[in-house]
Amino acid sequence: MTTEKTASAEPAPSSRSRSGRAPARRRGWLTFLRDVLVIVLIAVLVSFLVKTFLVRSFYIPSGSMEDTLHINDRILVDEITPRFGGYERGDIVVFRDPGGWLPPSTEPARPPAVEAVEWVLSLVGLSAPDSDDHLVKRVIGLPGDHVVCCNALGQITINGVPIDETDYIKLPSDGSAASGDPFDVVVPADSLWVLGDNRYRSKDSRYNQDQPGEGFVPVDNVVGRAFLVTWPFDRFGSLDFHHDDFAGVPEPAQEEPAR
Repeated sequence: MTTEKTASAEPAPSSRSRSGRAPARRRGWLTFLRDVLVIVLIAVLVSFLVKTFLVRSFYIPSGSMEDTLHINDRILVDEITPRFGGYERGDIVVFRDPGGWLPPSTEPARPPAVEAVEWVLSLVGLSAPDSDDHLVKRVIGLPGDHVVCCNALGQITINGVPIDETDYIKLPSDGSAASGDPFDVVVPADSLWVLGDNRYRSKDSRYNQDQPGEGFVPVDNVVGRAFLVTWPFDRFGSLDFHHDDFAGVPEPAQEEPAR
């Protein structure tokens, strides 16, 4: 006994239904790409706002802050906290060249495409193209402070009180003074006196007293306070400001008003 094979009850798809699926797929991809583009733009905008008003990234091009910071370390700089609380002795700050501290740049101009990529990466914090135009040092003197180097023990004094910096400065030998060059300054208003932790390898306030700013850094030039090493990973961690080493420093003496 034989049986007959019955044909499928489902109708074959028409050419109209097949042609209708292609535009739907295209619309799906376009929607997906639109959403990705919106997400990327929002991320770039948020990163730009964070970089502009909150946190910036810099790399360390020299050894002037060793052993606190090493060459090619990448750091984050807090821009907002100092604006409300000011700076303290011991803070590590990044600032724009006050004038004459850095030599003129001799790097050749880069192709526009490279500059464009660098600019985009800087928006999201993956590049720090202006690091070579900035300096990083430790705050030693605040406005009004009388900073002198050195006493009989080779220590810097601030407002007559010696500070013990052995926790963080790098010296050529144990018996070396905190500075190889003597100085005696009073920090003017709205300015800072800054030194590198690698005292005998740092071109800081001491070595720029012949410049128009006389070695002082205007507070307006300060980008912010460095607080974190982010690269390399084996050095990841917060920076120590050693505020305790300056705890005994009195406030600068105030001049008596004329009578």
